[in-house]
Amino acid sequence: MTIQKLIGLIAPSAILLGAMATPAAAFTLKPIGTYSTGLFNVGGAEIPTYDPVTQRLYVVNGQNKSIDIISISDPTQPSLFKSIDITAYGGGVNSVAFKNGLLAAAVEAPVKQNPGLAVFFNPNGDFINSVTVGALPDMLTFTPDGTRVLVANEGEPNSYSQPNSVDPEGSVSIINLADFSVINAGFTQFNSQIDQLRAAGVRIFGPNATVAQDLEPEYITFSQDSTKAWVVLQENNAIAVLDLMNNVFTDIIPLGFKDHSLPGNGFDASDRDNTINIANWPVLGMYQPDGITSYTINGKTYIVTANEGDARDYTGFSEELRVGNSAYQLDPTAFPNAGALKNNANLGRLTVTNTLGRNSQGLFEEIYAFGGRSFSIWEWNEDTRELKQVYDSGDDFEQITAQLLPEFFNSNHEENNSFDNRSDNKGPEPEDVKVAEINGRFYAFIGLERLGGVMVYDITDPLQPTFVNYVNNRDFTVPTTLNGITNPLVGDLGAEGLLFISAPDSPNGKPLLVTANEVSGTTTIFSIDDGVKSVPEPGAIFGLLATAAMGILKFKRQR
Repeated sequence: MTIQKLIGLIAPSAILLGAMATPAAAFTLKPIGTYSTGLFNVGGAEIPTYDPVTQRLYVVNGQNKSIDIISISDPTQPSLFKSIDITAYGGGVNSVAFKNGLLAAAVEAPVKQNPGLAVFFNPNGDFINSVTVGALPDMLTFTPDGTRVLVANEGEPNSYSQPNSVDPEGSVSIINLADFSVINAGFTQFNSQIDQLRAAGVRIFGPNATVAQDLEPEYITFSQDSTKAWVVLQENNAIAVLDLMNNVFTDIIPLGFKDHSLPGNGFDASDRDNTINIANWPVLGMYQPDGITSYTINGKTYIVTANEGDARDYTGFSEELRVGNSAYQLDPTAFPNAGALKNNANLGRLTVTNTLGRNSQGLFEEIYAFGGRSFSIWEWNEDTRELKQVYDSGDDFEQITAQLLPEFFNSNHEENNSFDNRSDNKGPEPEDVKVAEINGRFYAFIGLERLGGVMVYDITDPLQPTFVNYVNNRDFTVPTTLNGITNPLVGDLGAEGLLFISAPDSPNGKPLLVTANEVSGTTTIFSIDDGVKSVPEPGAIFGLLATAAMGILKFKRQR
């Protein structure tokens, strides 16, 4: 079987699309240049940022504990300018951001439970300053007005219930760039509200943890006026609201659960059935976003989330079980077909949490899985201080990739020949999302960590987004490595961080998308070529096939 290396879909497609609806601007997403570290499956390229003046990318290299500075003055031939060694500042760099001539890096301590640093450099990588932040600074970003840097300090424990267990508090460090002063915003004021938060749906479940210890900030986005930040608490399936006028958290908002029994919310639950089986199941999905961003339409702010999912698995406590495990006993009243559900070809292989859904008899009357296998849009209401989900992509990602990549559906990022390997555990795993305005329309770019590639949606109407494009430059037919390094022919594996570069800031005058790929260790530049004509878009991706409209799509793997 011959597989084209670049797999792209630009609507319409007579095979993929059923109903046709409103037009949207068409554009192509084309890879034009790649810088490769050669480092395979060790985090050689993780998070990118960009300086439009020097036309350089700054990319986290986890393996080398460095920041690679890559010149893209010619984006078709990216080249290494230099690397910044981070070992003098701590145990490793987790995130970078650039604005107004200043590079900021989040650096964890050699012992992850100790306070880390935010380290600042000039565009050439020369040290300027460093400040102490919270434990495990996992992500940092500049406010839109450029006056402050916010750092999400995840505060992960080293274990639970052990003699040497340490569980630091999660926090966000707010750094004033005028004088590099730091304010740490934490969650201790919510410690007394633990029962109310749990009842509302916030997952607070670490053994003996306070609210402040249990909440783990993952990612940050802002209001346009820099007065407010929304902070994802991934493991907790919630978003916290940070008042940047007073530097305090004001709200913790649970994200709720995705009902996979509803039409359009199907998913493939088994890696042992040798089949693509996107179906509805009696399962609730915890959205648990990783990357988030925001945009404003008609005066309203919308939060966009990549619903990856994440579990806690530590010495002394692990929440992961498979439905088929004998320790996961289904309530026969809630699940009269429990025996069938526990079959490996059905839900038996699905990885779920043991922290939710258990009744007083110790039986599970609800099944909760990790992640939404989707992206969502949430509307912020300033008056009620609520987030309302106005859109979720349902089972689009699996439906689309099943049509385009039936031989490689739900593959893992570490190996080719891994068909269906991730169906039992978060599927394609949407990792990051970026929103860009191009020619008056708003687009969401969503990176898929496991299968790879980028989904593109027109989200100009946040209540009715339309699928535009899926591009994946992975070659599934070649070995992933040659002589211990990444095979240059394999393309990108493990999309971890995305970056949009606008046309005015771009070295070639065209809008660009950059992907940093942690498994292949590659940083790839895509050119976005905007079309002037309109094309039909799907009114519902669920209309792939007649059966898909009912939430069921099956393919037998061809051998």
